[in-house]
Amino acid sequence: MSEIKLAAETRTEFGKGAARRIRRDNKVPGVLYGHGTEPVHLTFPGHDLLLALRTPNVLIALDLGGETALAIPKSVQRDPLKGFLEHVDLLLVKRGEKVTVEIPVQTEGELAPGAYLLEHVLNALPVEAEATHIPEGVTVSIAGLAAGDSVLAKDIELPKGTTLAVEDDAVVLQVLAAQAEESEGEGSEGDEAAAEA
Repeated sequence: MSEIKLAAETRTEFGKGAARRIRRDNKVPGVLYGHGTEPVHLTFPGHDLLLALRTPNVLIALDLGGETALAIPKSVQRDPLKGFLEHVDLLLVKRGEKVTVEIPVQTEGELAPGAYLLEHVLNALPVEAEATHIPEGVTVSIAGLAAGDSVLAKDIELPKGTTLAVEDDAVVLQVLAAQAEESEGEGSEGDEAAAEA
């Protein structure tokens, strides 16, 4: 996984007013916590943080005015309409330490011929991995799967050093017959005919 360096400044102002002032300066307020230490309130350069967070479970090497700390994103708040970063919580980690994170599940291949729907029961897979070797995601082949088939957590090949943090028989993906969609379409046509009559 990639390690991205990011400068951060400690902050002493709190509350909504202070957060708005920070954002006006194109910066993002955040908190660093973990390992039983007191939470540290920080300010991050907005554009650099946005770029860093494009990588799932990115490992961030924080420059805290001469001191360096490793952290991973734990919670990211965005503006629901405009999408800009409002606040970020980072978890302090150490090299060699195991952490539990969720990694994206991507699919490859085509379902068997027929009207099927692929349901992502889990969009992200909970795993345990070493903090500096968190996988960016896993890819699952759905080639040839038909209605009634499913992919369980234990069926997914994980990168070396990564273990499941969810039950082995947890359903990650399942294939459904697309009958509900068709019957809804028929119902709406019937309604239209009744309305015209």
